[in-house]
Amino acid sequence: MPDALIVICGPTAVGKTAAAIAVAERLGGEIVCADSRTIYRGMDIGTAKPTPTQRARVAHHLLDIANPDQVVTLATYREMAIAAMAQVRANGRAPILSGGTGLYIQAVVDGFTIPQVPPDLALRTRLEALERDHPGMLHRRLHEVDPIAAARIHPRNVRRLIRALEVYEHTGRPISIQQRRDPIGAAVQVGLTMDRDTLYRRIDARVDEQLAAGLAGEVQGLLDRGYPPTLPAMEGLGYKEMIEYLQGTVSLEDAARRLKRNTRRYAKRQFTWFHRDDRIRWLDVDELGLEEVADRCIRMVE
Repeated sequence: MPDALIVICGPTAVGKTAAAIAVAERLGGEIVCADSRTIYRGMDIGTAKPTPTQRARVAHHLLDIANPDQVVTLATYREMAIAAMAQVRANGRAPILSGGTGLYIQAVVDGFTIPQVPPDLALRTRLEALERDHPGMLHRRLHEVDPIAAARIHPRNVRRLIRALEVYEHTGRPISIQQRRDPIGAAVQVGLTMDRDTLYRRIDARVDEQLAAGLAGEVQGLLDRGYPPTLPAMEGLGYKEMIEYLQGTVSLEDAARRLKRNTRRYAKRQFTWFHRDDRIRWLDVDELGLEEVADRCIRMVE
């Protein structure tokens, strides 16, 4: 195996988990997950987390590392990912970074980190209320204090806007000039892609499978354990839609339609993010069997 880090990325439902497992089995590797949702305990169905059977086949790192009410910052994720990869290599195995959260992958590959500013819940609550009452206000405020960061963050990405403002409030310096790069070295990034209509059909089918597997019950269990619907983790795909259903504001059919639509939109945003990086080598997995996908990934690495 080369020393380069292997990365398998792409949109949701394209088959990253199965491909990463197949590659890991062939190369003697272990998977380091790059997903901002599978880090949460008790959120299995809605995040399409690797199954116990899959995890028994290949070791997975950075799954179930936080409760839904805990905050894992980008800097903390990167530190944990680097430590996990070092441990995998120390055991004579090959780390494979796999997931669909582009910012997590960038944080590892390029050493993209942000200052270690603890979350300020009171400030976040005030900023959330400000954005709720005056949509667009957070982006305008960030543009005033940090136009570079404002240009990078979508005006509707409230979570990232709040984080950038939070860092500025606590340090007095724009987050953009505090970001530093500490690359890990060579990385071979393989992006999985397929025909958009085919991917959307796969997304719809997976939502149906999640509902049949008990997604609504999983969400109800989280609510019963005291996790409020306003938590960022509970506002993720699958959870916010099921909460609306459980609260009686929409029917199950409407919730399912919204989840399918929102997931398709998320996949489109993932495509946009990953296609900005011209280092990613794209592999069209349409009509390819899993072994052929693994073969081609390995050839790219070699």
